[in-house]
Amino acid sequence: MVTIIIPAHNESYGIAGCLEPFIDLINQNYLNVIVVCNGCSDNTASVVRSLCSDVICIETDVPSKTNALNLGDNVAKYYPRIYLDADVRLSVDAVLAMRSTLEVGGLATSVEPKMDLSKSSWFVRAFYDIWLSLPYCKAGMIGSGVYALSEEGRSRFDQFPDLIADDGYIRCLFNESERTVTKDHYAIVTAPKDLISLIKIKTRSRLGRYQLKDKFPELVANEAKDYSGALKELFFEFKLWPKLMIYFGVNIISRIRANYQYLTKQTKWERDDSSRG
Repeated sequence: MVTIIIPAHNESYGIAGCLEPFIDLINQNYLNVIVVCNGCSDNTASVVRSLCSDVICIETDVPSKTNALNLGDNVAKYYPRIYLDADVRLSVDAVLAMRSTLEVGGLATSVEPKMDLSKSSWFVRAFYDIWLSLPYCKAGMIGSGVYALSEEGRSRFDQFPDLIADDGYIRCLFNESERTVTKDHYAIVTAPKDLISLIKIKTRSRLGRYQLKDKFPELVANEAKDYSGALKELFFEFKLWPKLMIYFGVNIISRIRANYQYLTKQTKWERDDSSRG
């Protein structure tokens, strides 16, 4: 058995795409799937229940992803545990591959992100062309919207803390030798359609890192980042200059916005609604 915990906030549009690959295995009792509908004002819960009666569907009025993860953990029965964003598509093969990775001694793993850019503007595609080429994004548990923990890995912490960046927190709990990428398996992440939506999610990501560093400075040491070397190499590829300008522009704007939100103690969850319609 594998447990999959899916926090869902107003995900009635995409939750079916997230759950449908698992329904046969849920019905055969091979997967323990828990969807935690948190602070929803739409019919996410009814969509979940209509898809499969064997999915455990929890509803809470609290619009918090980390609270939803904790509620899911409280009723989860089995390991490994996979924590999956509701707007991400993951295959059964990817689930089984991550389980295999953890069975041979891994503590934490994820699959590679694959961006669905079919509805995205050139500016969004340009950003992700640069971002996905950076070594940091290939080092495991980055940008894929899913991570898996063994029972030993899950014992590293009690509950998910009240943070924006739950994935960043989990990543920082493990050093590079303890977390892995399950290669040749992918999580399909739908990219934003437009630049404004991209800036929103990148602002949220950066704000989450500020919050993580503030609350858990001792963990950030596990987070080794070296952007400069990779970006210097890209800089000498002249054909990439327009894309690099977009990449740097998005990062500068999102940094300014995140700094303002951090200094004014805002914790607004900015999300991309352009890919949910």
